[in-house]
Amino acid sequence: MDGESVARDMDAIRTAIGERQISFIGHSYGTFLGERYARLFPGKLRALALDSAMDPHRPNAERYLTDGSVTIDNTLKRLAAWCRKDAACALKGKDLTAVTDTLFARADAGTLRDPGPDGPTPTKIDAAKLSDFLTFALGKGNPESTAQQLAALYTGKGEVRWFPTVTDPVFRIVLCRDYDFRIRDYAQYRAILKRAAKAAPHTRYNAQALDTVLGCQGWTMPPKPRPARAKGELPPVLVANATHDLATPLPGAQRMASSFPKASLFRMDVVGHWLYRRGGTEKAMRVIDAYLTSPKSTLQTREH
Repeated sequence: MDGESVARDMDAIRTAIGERQISFIGHSYGTFLGERYARLFPGKLRALALDSAMDPHRPNAERYLTDGSVTIDNTLKRLAAWCRKDAACALKGKDLTAVTDTLFARADAGTLRDPGPDGPTPTKIDAAKLSDFLTFALGKGNPESTAQQLAALYTGKGEVRWFPTVTDPVFRIVLCRDYDFRIRDYAQYRAILKRAAKAAPHTRYNAQALDTVLGCQGWTMPPKPRPARAKGELPPVLVANATHDLATPLPGAQRMASSFPKASLFRMDVVGHWLYRRGGTEKAMRVIDAYLTSPKSTLQTREH
């Protein structure tokens, strides 16, 4: 199972229902399928909207991890800027990047403990578990809750909701074929982690991205090459992405947009994944709906 195979299945469905062209909107991994379909069957597309776009250029383990890690580090800085101004921040008056630096120092020293209602519990929190927490708490886009839990870790008093880092095995099956995450040996792995932590000094790494990369080690089937672009005219393509998307970081969406002869990138300055939904990102829905209604209209890169 891989993106190219699914794209060919999509065209078999198009043929079966007798449609000359289709309009396609893909979300998250669906954007990868849309890009593959565009490469294989460009003339069969009326419109192509890609929401929360993956990197189409088969990134290696280091680029995939670094893009995700820098995004989470920038999301922490965004939270820190909010905390400086908003009285709702449980750590108002403190530099949140310095707070996380302190938490990692404690974790490395073996002195960071899981907080409790009356103070620190005996349960140790290591740096890996702290990175897990930061990845998923920051990715939720709830500043008050994240700051409150950081305060609990910092003071030792309160509650933290821990998130298990487990990638869907079905997702691994396809992603390990579409991307090339192979790492030569442990020395290369440690070097990649060190460079990722240097690029994201306050959060170290994106735990979800790391879990995905590690899940592809020892995979018996080699990655599948990117198919050649078939002849045919593509419609203008719309790519939409949040500026702080920890699952599909903005650099991958920028590469996705640049991979098409005619494409527009709609960027929304929010934390989150999957913009085409109600609850804060309706503006993205309107932009995508307008494009799907009239894909030949002139599209320009926009940020909101």
